[in-house]
Amino acid sequence: MTKSKIFSLPVRVYFQDTDAGGVVYHASYVNFMERSRTEWLRTHGYSNAGLMKEFGVVFVVRSLKLDYLKPALLDDLLDVTAQIKDVGRSRLTLLQTVRRGAELLTEAEVHLVCVSLASFRPVAVPEVLRVQLDK
Repeated sequence: MTKSKIFSLPVRVYFQDTDAGGVVYHASYVNFMERSRTEWLRTHGYSNAGLMKEFGVVFVVRSLKLDYLKPALLDDLLDVTAQIKDVGRSRLTLLQTVRRGAELLTEAEVHLVCVSLASFRPVAVPEVLRVQLDK
């Protein structure tokens, strides 16, 4: 599968996201990216709760490579993106970025695995979702 279109979620930086100096704390970027992936999934017709209820599966983060290039600051309006890089039988690889306007602040490659809620073992991505991801 080739790269899909880029989904973007606007995120405002709040005081809770920063250290005492008003600089975004490194772990906050992971939260911003999680929000973007969740809303990206909704654009494909599914929520995390829906996947759990309808298919008994959930996506879990297997690995995350994050590069911090420039800091985000208190009250910045950021664009947090999600884009499919690759889809395997039970895994998704996404590329994610955090930008302030045209300025790239952070980039990441996130490997997700589809697992059964009953066993937390890898299972195939539901076919109906796979079809949506190919669009």
